[in-house]
Amino acid sequence: MLLTKRLGLEYTGDYHYMSDRPKKMYAHTVRERYCKGCNICVTFCPKHVLTLMGGKVHAERPELCIGCTMCELRCPDFAIEVHEIGEEPETALADEEMDFNLPPEAMHD
Repeated sequence: MLLTKRLGLEYTGDYHYMSDRPKKMYAHTVRERYCKGCNICVTFCPKHVLTLMGGKVHAERPELCIGCTMCELRCPDFAIEVHEIGEEPETALADEEMDFNLPPEAMHD
């Protein structure tokens, strides 16, 4: 209020332009096979979206997600992904389509 007076501006009460945009919604993909229930993603979530259920992570309140991907970035096992709903996800191979028996790229004799 003081800043508007100092600058000679008049407050009209019309600062709701951000609320005119629809809220982005996010979906969480959890690979339960990889999740070891370490609680790191739950701890780093700033909006407390995630919880542990049965030793695995679960998005209990997905409507609160802001899409910061802290859970995805901090997960040591790459067990969780965050995608914006309505956005085409990157095409990646499903776990069933990947061959995990491939030898490493660098073979040392």
